[in-house]
Order: sequence, then C-alpha cells, then structure tokens
Amino acid sequence: MAKEQKQKKHFFKDFKAELKRVIWPTSKQVVNNTIAVIVIVLITAAIVFILDLIFDVFNSYGINRIKARIKSEENAIEITDSAEEKIEEGNLIEEDIQE
Repeated sequence: MAKEQKQKKHFFKDFKAELKRVIWPTSKQVVNNTIAVIVIVLITAAIVFILDLIFDVFNSYGINRIKARIKSEENAIEITDSAEEKIEEGNLIEEDIQE
C-alpha cells in the first residue's frame, strides 16, 4: 500500500512538472485562433450549403427526366397492349366468321 501511494505521489509530481514545461498560449493567441477556426467553419458550411443546393437542383432535374421517360414508356406499353387487344379481338371475330 505504501508503494502504491508512492507511485501516485510520483505520478502527480511528474504531472505537475510536465504542466510547468507546457508553453501556454497568450489570450491574444487564443482569440486569434478561435476567430480563425470560426471563419474556417463558416466558409466550409457555406461551401457545403452551395454544393447541396447545386446537387439538389441536378437531382430533381434528373428525377424529373426519369419520371418523364417512365411515363412515356408506360404510355407506349398501354398503346401496345390496347393495339394487341384489338388485334386479338379482330382475330377472334375473323375466326368466328370463318366457322
């Protein structure tokens, strides 16, 4: 137990000695660094916001084109289906007439 207390005492003594060696920034340096960080964060946020708007516009444009293409394909399929039905009906009528 005495050894454990000695190690704790030694640790805190070393810790205190290391803290004395640290070169602490002045208040002016802290303010300058804080302002620099805030400015960089705001610039980055603005860039991300602008890119988000650009991608959103392109995405909605692309989605609208895809929707239009699907709609035109659906219309083409409906036209084809109805034409096939008419052809089948016509064939049935012709078959009925022939019998």
